[in-house]
Amino acid sequence: MEWNVMTFNLRVDAGTAPEDAWSSRSARVAAVIARHAPHVVGTQEGTRAMLDLLRGQLGDYAYVGEGRSRERADEYCAIWYDTRALEAVESGQFWLSEQPDAPGSVSWGSAYPRICTWARMRATDGSDGQLLVCNTHLDHISQPAREAGACLLWTRLRQLCADTGLPALLTGDFNAEPDNAAIRFLRGEQELQGMRANLRDAYSLTADLPTAAPAPRQGSTAACGAAGYGATFHDFRGGEAGAPIDYIFATPGLSFRGTQVVRERVGGRFPSDHYPVITTVASG
Repeated sequence: MEWNVMTFNLRVDAGTAPEDAWSSRSARVAAVIARHAPHVVGTQEGTRAMLDLLRGQLGDYAYVGEGRSRERADEYCAIWYDTRALEAVESGQFWLSEQPDAPGSVSWGSAYPRICTWARMRATDGSDGQLLVCNTHLDHISQPAREAGACLLWTRLRQLCADTGLPALLTGDFNAEPDNAAIRFLRGEQELQGMRANLRDAYSLTADLPTAAPAPRQGSTAACGAAGYGATFHDFRGGEAGAPIDYIFATPGLSFRGTQVVRERVGGRFPSDHYPVITTVASG
């Protein structure tokens, strides 16, 4: 079983130049998704209005998820899927806080409520291939919130895998470069809260590197590989200088190939202030 998977921060519809308002950008986002045809897309920062406009432009895609606020009307970490190939068997959401089942809850100095949406996807081709997909957005201000959020993600992800017997993907905007403690924890390179995760990120395929990778700042081969892909946040300015903050992780039993940071423009303009990242995930 092979699935094409994308993570894509859409940029909330606020504080942009008029030509980059969502009413214009949504068609660019839809064009990028249509061109690369992922089976699954984890998006961040989309509000209900943004997502509903995009859904009308994507046609064969549906999404699951809820807003992050108590009223659940704020930004989503939506999981989109191609209905021609997949169905969402079940889904849920939790908050990255000390009260993960309390809508709108905030902990650890986080600037906003932070969430993780998850879904159990099943292929509709008769193969009964299934996969867990989780999508998140870590805080952009608080490092303690990023670290505690990463620990909670690992704890919940491990429980979901145990409950379903399925491997899992974790997509998202982690607001953290490859040598950040939250990312190093998820890759199993350091302990946090007495735990050590065991995930592989899509950038670890050094054979896929588009350019020679710089030396890692903390001696991590995986950090070296990720940095070689360049920045994924560009603030509508473009360019590659820097390191990624958007990731796709997988549990053991899944492998990646063909990871790409998509830096294309549509109609001369970028679809978002982040580049989407796409990869192919294989199991078995």
